[in-house]
Parts: sequence; structure tokens; C-alpha cells
Amino acid sequence: MECKKDKNLENCNCSYEPCARKGICCDCISYHLKSRQLPACCFPDHAEKTYDRSFAHFARLVNEKKI
Repeated sequence: MECKKDKNLENCNCSYEPCARKGICCDCISYHLKSRQLPACCFPDHAEKTYDRSFAHFARLVNEKKI
């Protein structure tokens, strides 16, 4: 399967500039799941910029109806 990196970058809200995985979703998801995190695209921009990509942070946002 061909990676759609250029297309993926259109929707990538990752604010970590030196990230080598931007637009390469399969690598990004694998990386974050190994760290028990979710990737940036699972969070709204204001939450993503905190760099807290934990499952707990995501659950709080869901409970607060911010996602």
C-alpha cells in the first residue's frame, strides 16, 4: 500500500515541529500506542498543544464534552 503522506499532512495537527512521523500515520500511531498515548490528530488543537496525549487526558476531554 502506498503512503499518502502529502494528503495526510493536510489534516495533521501535530505541533511538534521536529517530528519525523508527520503525515506517516501508521508510524505515528505505532509510536504513540507504545507509549500508551494517542496521536495529535485525536485531540482538538487547544488540547494537542499541551503535549499531554495520554489516554486519561483524552478521557477527560470526552467526559467534559470537549471532543
